[in-house]
Amino acid sequence: MLIILSGLPGTGKTTLARELARKSGAVHLRIDTIEQTLRSTGKAPPDMEDMGYRIGYAVAEDNLRLGRTVIADSVNPIPITRDAWRAVAARADVPILELEIVCSDEGAHRRRVETRKTDIAGLKLPTWADVQARHYEPWPRPVIVIDTATASPDEAVDAVLRHLPALPRK
Repeated sequence: MLIILSGLPGTGKTTLARELARKSGAVHLRIDTIEQTLRSTGKAPPDMEDMGYRIGYAVAEDNLRLGRTVIADSVNPIPITRDAWRAVAARADVPILELEIVCSDEGAHRRRVETRKTDIAGLKLPTWADVQARHYEPWPRPVIVIDTATASPDEAVDAVLRHLPALPRK
């Protein structure tokens, strides 16, 4: 299965993805890690456009074809990226679960953005102004929405696991 996350920076996508991967044994594929690794080579163009996503699609497909569940952790802000993840799942002939991670409490979301520390060497985290200015389109189809303002990380993971009865739990 391909679990496709989306949501603005600071909403809790990576926290949810990591814990879900721990509990299910799924592969956690984080676009921030791929993109920062590319930047660290000194050879990546200043605007990588979709370079990190394209690598993520390929790595996800490889793992899906091995029978692994993959959690795609990225902002995933527009239909073209969302549809590309769906195409990966279609090529690998696996089901998908699309999740939008939100933080409905603007004050809490801002505090998270302003106080979080990076866990990827060299990664420059966005400011609150960057997050507010980020282009992010509404989903045109139904997705499962997880609100991290009202659900703890464990509650959020449990909500996702309820939609995945076939996944093993560690």
